[in-house]
Amino acid sequence: MQPAKTLEPHRARPEQTWPDQAWPDQAWEVEAVLAWHDDNAKAAIRSLLDDCKHLRQQLALAESVMSRGMARGWAPRYERDAL
Repeated sequence: MQPAKTLEPHRARPEQTWPDQAWPDQAWEVEAVLAWHDDNAKAAIRSLLDDCKHLRQQLALAESVMSRGMARGWAPRYERDAL
C-alpha cells in the first residue's frame, strides 16, 4: 500500500472572490488529477467515478445509522445542486 499524495493548491489572496476559497484554480485541479494518473484521462475518470461511488455508499451508510433527531431533520442528498 502506498501513502497518499497530498495536493496543495496555491492559496487565494483575500481580495479574490472564488466560489471555493480552498481551490481557486479549477484548471489546476484538473491538471493535478491528470498528473496523478500520468496524463491518462481514462484512468483519471475511472478513479473519480470510483470515488463518487464510494462516497455515495458512505453517505447511504451514514444515513442508515443516523437518527433524524441527531441531524435535526437534515437528510442527505445524493445529487448536487445545479449551478
